[in-house]
Amino acid sequence: MSQAYIFLGSLAAILLMTLAAWGLGLGRDAAIASPEEARKAAEEMIPGFDAGEALLGSDGRAALVHGREGDLALLKLHGARIAARHLRMPLASEATPEGLRIDSGDKRFGPVLLRGVTGY
Repeated sequence: MSQAYIFLGSLAAILLMTLAAWGLGLGRDAAIASPEEARKAAEEMIPGFDAGEALLGSDGRAALVHGREGDLALLKLHGARIAARHLRMPLASEATPEGLRIDSGDKRFGPVLLRGVTGY
């Protein structure tokens, strides 16, 4: 009988954690939805950055935002949040069949693929 209580208690705990994760929006498909969102994120995350034109990857997982000072902001999704790096020209980039791969210069951030983008 006590094994049944343990099983039911464990099942209830799993269901409660699943509901909490759903309520917090964890595990949902995240995306950089628009150029405006990319510009706003770049300006919020990089002090003094003045955003101009933004290029979005077709999958919404990355963006390249041109700054008005000739600098750039490279954005990518990190889980459900957006991460950013401030870059200067010239970019270390490579055109691939999937899109434009940009080296962030940061090992922890890694290279970023702007899927469907052929140039900047």
